[in-house]
Amino acid sequence: MSAAFDDFKQSLKPAEQAGVQALHEVLLNLGCQAEINEAKSGYTVSYLKPDRKTLANFVCRKTGVKLRLYPEGLARYEAFLSTLPEAMKKAIRKASVCKRLIDPDDCNPRCQTGYTFTLDGESFQKCRYMAFFFNVNESTLPSLLAFLEQERLTAAA
Repeated sequence: MSAAFDDFKQSLKPAEQAGVQALHEVLLNLGCQAEINEAKSGYTVSYLKPDRKTLANFVCRKTGVKLRLYPEGLARYEAFLSTLPEAMKKAIRKASVCKRLIDPDDCNPRCQTGYTFTLDGESFQKCRYMAFFFNVNESTLPSLLAFLEQERLTAAA
């Protein structure tokens, strides 16, 4: 483990550290490389796949550490979203709409297009940067790990 990741982990609340460590190990086992930077509000840790696309980021907020996921295979396993706990579904529903999907001229042309998916029978078009942005805690950890497993299985197929 790198000294930079240790510093990041030590900056977190003790209750967050084990979950962050578990997610970190899974992301590394998926072949991701961790890039760690200090930001104004704390650390940011990005996990880049071998093709240099970002799969996930840890982001520090006053309310605690969050994990932002950028799933590439979501279309193949969107039914999985319905298995998430209600608090995580609520976070997805509250996420910003993807302006680029609605009107491509209404967003920065360099912005990557968001996600179109169905959750509990309802269709959504959500911003790539806010759609899957979850708190990391005891109640979300099993679902976050399952989400990453879905991504792994899709990539392996």
